[in-house]
Amino acid sequence: MGKVNPVCYEILLVDDHPLVRKVIRKIIEKKSEMRVVGELQDGQEVLDCLQHMIPHLVILDISMPRLGGIEAARLIKASHPEVKVLILTLHNRREYLAQARLAGAEGYLLKDEVDKNLLSAIEALRQGGTYLSPLMTE
Repeated sequence: MGKVNPVCYEILLVDDHPLVRKVIRKIIEKKSEMRVVGELQDGQEVLDCLQHMIPHLVILDISMPRLGGIEAARLIKASHPEVKVLILTLHNRREYLAQARLAGAEGYLLKDEVDKNLLSAIEALRQGGTYLSPLMTE
């Protein structure tokens, strides 16, 4: 018997800049096994959304109106620990990374690296691992 096709990996994008979401969606949609199931503009919207849809991964910006990414990540992990969280941010300071880890985020990627490292970061989380932006390790 042949292998059963794996379930499409569902991703929710959360960033207050529509252009950033558009770029991220375009990169993700190059992979047939991944699908963006929603785009939201702040952490409060993602919490509301999780009441009726549970994606595999939430990609969160840190700086957003109403509810930022670090606090949103903490609340997501508290209510849905199975949902992976990838922080996608301009902030390359170690204190933000430490806060993201404490909040339960499995990945931390700088926006400067999205074009070359986004798919690697998603795949690492999808396989049950973690991801740290190469620029954060220097």
